[in-house]
Amino acid sequence: MELSQLGRVLVVAGAAVLFLGLLLVVADRVPLVGRLPGDITLRGNGWTLYAPLATSIVLSVLLTVVLSLVAWVRR
Repeated sequence: MELSQLGRVLVVAGAAVLFLGLLLVVADRVPLVGRLPGDITLRGNGWTLYAPLATSIVLSVLLTVVLSLVAWVRR
């Protein structure tokens, strides 16, 4: 791998990490993330189990649409 290719890979990876970090910061401000019907929270004595099923499905659909649009534009 040439250095210019490695540089491009590192720039793309850095941009992806930056984007993910921004999403995590903004996710706290969006009221529905993690509180959708279908998100399961079980609490017991000294333990909590959280399974964000509905949120995972919504995020999966959104990512599929975004990545499909990116792939379509790159053609």
